[in-house]
Amino acid sequence: MADSGLLLKRGSCRSTWLRVRKARPQLILSRRPRRRLGSLRWCGRRRLRWRLLQAQASGVDWREGARQVSRAAAARRPNTATPSPIPSPTPASEPESEPELESASSCHRPLLIPPVRPVGPGRALLLLPVEQGFTFSGICRVTCLYGQVQVFGFTISQGQPAQDIFSVYTHSCLSIHALHYSQPEKSKKELKREARNLLKSHLNLDDRRWSMQNFSPQCSIVLLEHLKTATVNFITSYPGSSYIFVQESPTPQIKPEYLALRSVGIRREKKRKGLQLTESTLSALEELVNVSCEEVDGCPVILVCGSQDVGKSTFNRYLINHLLNRIFFLFSFLKICSLPCVDYLECDLGQTEFTPPGCISLLNITEPVLGPPFTHLRTPQKMVYYGKPSCKNNYENYIDIVKYVFSAYKRESPLIVNTMGWVSDQGLLLLIDLIRLLSPSHVVQFRSDHSKYMPDLTPQYVDDMDGLYTKSKTKMRNRRFRLAAFADALEFADEEKESPVEFTGHKLIGVYTDFAFRITPRNRESHNKILRDLSILSYLSQLQPPMPKPLSPLHSLTPYQVPFNAVALRITHSDVAPTHILYAVNASWVGLCKIQDDVRGYTNGPILLAQTPICDCLGFGICRGIDMEKRLYHILTPVPPEELRTVNCLLVGAIAIPHCVLKCQRGIEGTVPYVTTDYNFKLPGASEKIGAREPEEAHKEKPYRRPKFCRKMK
Repeated sequence: MADSGLLLKRGSCRSTWLRVRKARPQLILSRRPRRRLGSLRWCGRRRLRWRLLQAQASGVDWREGARQVSRAAAARRPNTATPSPIPSPTPASEPESEPELESASSCHRPLLIPPVRPVGPGRALLLLPVEQGFTFSGICRVTCLYGQVQVFGFTISQGQPAQDIFSVYTHSCLSIHALHYSQPEKSKKELKREARNLLKSHLNLDDRRWSMQNFSPQCSIVLLEHLKTATVNFITSYPGSSYIFVQESPTPQIKPEYLALRSVGIRREKKRKGLQLTESTLSALEELVNVSCEEVDGCPVILVCGSQDVGKSTFNRYLINHLLNRIFFLFSFLKICSLPCVDYLECDLGQTEFTPPGCISLLNITEPVLGPPFTHLRTPQKMVYYGKPSCKNNYENYIDIVKYVFSAYKRESPLIVNTMGWVSDQGLLLLIDLIRLLSPSHVVQFRSDHSKYMPDLTPQYVDDMDGLYTKSKTKMRNRRFRLAAFADALEFADEEKESPVEFTGHKLIGVYTDFAFRITPRNRESHNKILRDLSILSYLSQLQPPMPKPLSPLHSLTPYQVPFNAVALRITHSDVAPTHILYAVNASWVGLCKIQDDVRGYTNGPILLAQTPICDCLGFGICRGIDMEKRLYHILTPVPPEELRTVNCLLVGAIAIPHCVLKCQRGIEGTVPYVTTDYNFKLPGASEKIGAREPEEAHKEKPYRRPKFCRKMK
């Protein structure tokens, strides 16, 4: 380009215009190819000369322009305001010049995306050139009609079912990227004929013609459709939640592309607003996917750790989608009929991925995750309700629950372990205990500039450090030596004779992230609470009838009637007097659990448990009311009746019902039930501070009080 600049200054005007005239059929230099060069103004002539010099620098021979007249005239340019790219010669005519033109198009200027075309109410068509992306916000249903695209690490090919994409306000915007796909040795005419046949069942004649006019090899054709689900309708029915899925532009436009995308329910965003992965993140993903698909002696256990807001959950979703892609490819190659799956162990109580908050669960994932957690809740393979968004000052119960849930892992597929963002002080020691307990094969440790300092969790560091409940390898060796020396003189209990947890070592993978964060220490707690409320609302949306039936308010649904003597009660997060236990259960979020003990021997009830059991949780519900005359609980839950027959325990924790559920129900006139300004905080169990098991140090940072809801019983 430096030589071209010198040529522009020193070259004569006459010779330059002669080159323009000869190369004009090959280089589409103007919007009107038949317009004379003499009619252009000074700025137009300068622009044409500059494009000619750029073409010369990229290797185009202008002397053979006369031979390319018919080919350039046959090439139709898209209906855009941007200049069309230089047409490539066909492989059959000039195979030796194809690499030069490919390098010219890659280093000169990327192929621009054609405008979006509306193809019906709530439908739009998008043509994506190879290695180009379309970043958007909103929700839509994506179908790949021709080619291959990738969304959030998951590859969607032609012929596959449509996928629901959620690019919402609470997380980074998603992008649709066109990928290289295997292309047989066919001419461009044959490729167009093949693409036209695939589009017949989806588009009309005019839309197919528009697609073929803008079609190019290695181009992907994507159909965007309006998406409405019961979950979306239920969440957006509450005030303040509609902006999460659909965002209105501050300055409405009249462009055809904007109107077409608006009918779908999305909005085009700048590339910088999309999800940007660092090189270390991409290399870690590639290494873990290769290990998961090539390992023969068992499946890898991948533990992801790091401080808050460094991208652990985003990495987990991306890794799940990548693994599903690769495993699906292997299964199809080996002709295996079973579905590809990835196991997921959730150890983060506050920001759960597939369940409501406060749970430790093990899930078998067979479908891609293309959105935030509240858009893809799943039924776990095994789940325990802990009852709080944090495990502070109750670590032993947390470790026991993780052991109980991890025991259900069958080692038939790769396992991803998500951990908490608390990695300082006792949180770091608890993380060391988890590494020793789960014995992962790979530990992915996240770092960023704004995160707190965290030492490298190498196998040697984990061996030399004491956890909260496990000892270092050096101390265990000394302990074994002392036990062997004094074994004849002392008698030990069974706990002392048990062998310690054996740690086999792991491979540490460091990942550096550099996100543009909107979360600060001041608004982190409120942001996390919003995400927890959205997960609960998403779970309650399962009570709604399927689309397109209208929504039903929660107070209009018929609850289940559960006798007092059929279930046992336990408040997990605080000590409540037995006389006030029903006040705490009423209008609360309850876990529907199954314990081994038989509780049907009692005649009256309620049945109270002295300790919190470690038991399976089958689902959740809302205790809508308590009938003291008939001695019944009224439970509203989406759990099917065949599973409710095995429920014999109700656990109440610190996870509260979202305020909008109680205050913004449609169809309620007059006084809203359970909402009052006259509330007695002196009642045991009325607040988290009064009657709580945690010491006072846990509440010095920020005291928390439960919302002012009146616990009235019939």
